[in-house]
Formats: sequence, structure tokens, C-alpha cells
Amino acid sequence: MGRVLKIIFVIFLALLGGSIGYMTEGVSFIVPGSLIGLLAGLFLLLMEYLLTARSGKELLAGVIGIGAGLLVGSGLAYGLSFLPEGARFRPFLFVFSNLIFIYLGILIMFRILLKKKVNLRQGNKGGNLGTDKILDTSAIIDGRIADISECHFVEGRLILPQFIIRELQYIADSPDPLRRARGRRGLDILKRLQENREVEVVIENAEVNEGVDVDAKLVKLAEMKKARIITNDYNLNKVCDLHGVTVLNINELAKGLRPVYLPGEELTLRLVKRGKEMGQGVGYLEDGTMVVVDDGATKLGRTVTCIVTSVLQTTAGRMIFSKLKEGQ
Repeated sequence: MGRVLKIIFVIFLALLGGSIGYMTEGVSFIVPGSLIGLLAGLFLLLMEYLLTARSGKELLAGVIGIGAGLLVGSGLAYGLSFLPEGARFRPFLFVFSNLIFIYLGILIMFRILLKKKVNLRQGNKGGNLGTDKILDTSAIIDGRIADISECHFVEGRLILPQFIIRELQYIADSPDPLRRARGRRGLDILKRLQENREVEVVIENAEVNEGVDVDAKLVKLAEMKKARIITNDYNLNKVCDLHGVTVLNINELAKGLRPVYLPGEELTLRLVKRGKEMGQGVGYLEDGTMVVVDDGATKLGRTVTCIVTSVLQTTAGRMIFSKLKEGQ
């Protein structure tokens, strides 16, 4: 309901309450009747907000507020009805006091809930506090998010914006075979996520800043939802940093999970090509780390055991230098 319609609705109920008061009790009840109608309108608007609460906690807070307001309001109305002329005004006292205390009860409970949320935010140094995570197109097509979810490493909801689904469908319909395959892979990953009972996937239908690019929409939605963004996109990562939005980068996670190899440890791998220096052979670990093996050129195509001699971290990644184990 739009704001103008809401205002008109409240005014109408106030006029209706005044009219009922005038027709039932005379001129002296126009003002009380109007006030009751006004409070009834505000109460109904509050109930509309409550029924569209964004979380179960808000709904519970509203129910508790209504219960407390009814208890206090009814007790007060009952007590006031024993005053002189109180019985005459009992119906108005009952409605008036209940509406006021129901409103105050809901307001107080929501304030308590809001205060708890603020305290939670102050205790979190990451900026975005919720456990909700928004999926970017690059993370979906990458596919590893499905594996991570199945391993119980993802908590909270995975939010899938409608504009991301449309982008995946657009890529899947591309005339370019490579892009089309990527798009279809992304849609398959989404289906796999939805079938995973260990994680809740929520499709977000709300449109954010229609007309701007997808990255800007993701950042805006993350700010609105107090959520994190899961992505592999380097540029989106930088944009999120500028806006203070927390990013969960799957590539960075993969780098952080690579095992650490110290000099003297043994590795078993298959040598697939020659190295740059004379006599070197090169193989790769399962995570893609390149291993250079001295005197391994004669073992190409074979699986060997080697001893780590040193580890070099470069901008392109990590390289391990080793030598063949004796007896190979």
C-alpha cells in the first residue's frame, strides 16, 4: 500500500470513528470516536508491517508486544470502568486503552530487538553482520560453491538475486559455444544447490536500481540485506572493498587451503614435461601447484617420489623445487 493511500485510509477511519460516535452517543463522542478510528488505522498499518516482517524474530517480537498490550490495556480499561460514569464509557475505554498499549507493546519489543541488532553489529568488526550470502555469477559458474556447501562449510542462507538468474540465462542462450556451456553449467550448479538440504537457497525477487550494472546491484543488495557477497570477480572484489561490503572470494579460499610443504617432506606426483633448466622435470599437485624436480627429465610420464628442497611464492602462484628420492 502506497504512502498516500495509507494516509487516506487512516483519515477515513478517523472520520468513520467520529461519525459512529456522533450517531451512537451524540456530539460529545465525536472526538473520542475519531481518536479511536485514528488509533485503529495506525494499528492496522502496524499489523500490515508486522505480517510482512523480514524475520521470525520480528514476528515473535510483534506477537509478544500484542499480548502484553492486550493484557495491560484490558486491565486498565477494567479498572477505569469502576470510576464514576466509567461503566458508560467502558466500550470506548476498552478499545482506546487496548489500541494504545498494543501499539506501545509492539513498539517497545521492536526497540529491544533493534537494540540487540545494534549491539551485534558493534561486536562484529567485519561490517556486514548477517550470515546471509549473495551469489555472484562468477562464483556460480565456477561451481566450487556447491562442493563447499555439501561439506557443511556454508552457514546461513544463500541469496540468489533474480537479475543474476537472468544473466545466467542470457549467457546460456549465447551463440558462442563456450559462453553457452558456461551459462548452462551455472544453471546446473544452481539446481545442485537447491537440491542440497544442508543449505537454504532463497531467490530474491526485489529489483535494485533498475538500469545500473549487475555489480552495482549486487553491492546495493548486500548493503540492504547486511549480507556478504560470494564471488571470484577481482573487479567486484575491489568495488565491494570501496563500499565496505564483505567479500568471500573462493579463489582466495582455495589459496588459503593449500597444504604447506616444508623442505625435507616427500611428494608423489607424475612428471609431465621438461623444466627450463637442463635435466629438470615438471609435475603438478592436485591443487595446481607446479613442482620442479631436479634430474627428473629422464622420468617423464612416470610417477615418482621426490624430496622438497625449497618453496618459492610468486605473483603467479607457488612453486616447489625438489629432487628425486634416492633409489628412483
